[in-house]
Amino acid sequence: MFFKKKSSNISWIIAGLGNPEPKYEITRHNAGFLAIDRIADNANVSIKKMKFHALIGEAELGGERCLLLKPLTYMNKSGEAIAEAMRYYQIPPERVLILFDDISLDPGKLRIRQKGSAGGHNGIKSIIEMTKSSDFPRIKIGVGKKPHPDYDLADWVLSKFKKDELPLMDEAFTNAADAAAMIVSGSVDRAMNRYNS
Repeated sequence: MFFKKKSSNISWIIAGLGNPEPKYEITRHNAGFLAIDRIADNANVSIKKMKFHALIGEAELGGERCLLLKPLTYMNKSGEAIAEAMRYYQIPPERVLILFDDISLDPGKLRIRQKGSAGGHNGIKSIIEMTKSSDFPRIKIGVGKKPHPDYDLADWVLSKFKKDELPLMDEAFTNAADAAAMIVSGSVDRAMNRYNS
């Protein structure tokens, strides 16, 4: 991947993955969007500007100027928006933090990784394909396993959180925002020690 233009003082991209339509808002697959919203709320900024086929906003986090990004390309093409922003700001994969849902983790649990494979997640697969790299840090947000093996995966990830899961997810989004600040400030090991349970 080539980088051609330094356009501002943005030093990190923090992207949350999800689907843009209102019907998907509080679904498991939109955990990344919800976590990015929490980061924006904490920083008192809005993510409303349209650019790179995404909604974006800028925030100071962990002493770094960060672009907060919610791709509008739908989950399976998340990489298109993220790669476009990376090229524009000349940001390498190591400074692109991705927040997304993980069905292998219980609701509310986090798992932080410095890099890795797609693990069957179509959004991550798209990012790896479009950026030609898997070296981006990520915060996986647990949304719970399928109720039984025969349950359709798409139906599960597009289902809404149950009432008793909402407090767990609320805590997860707060923790993800805290972990994101640690990661961009260079304390990824501290974030992993605190939140990888």
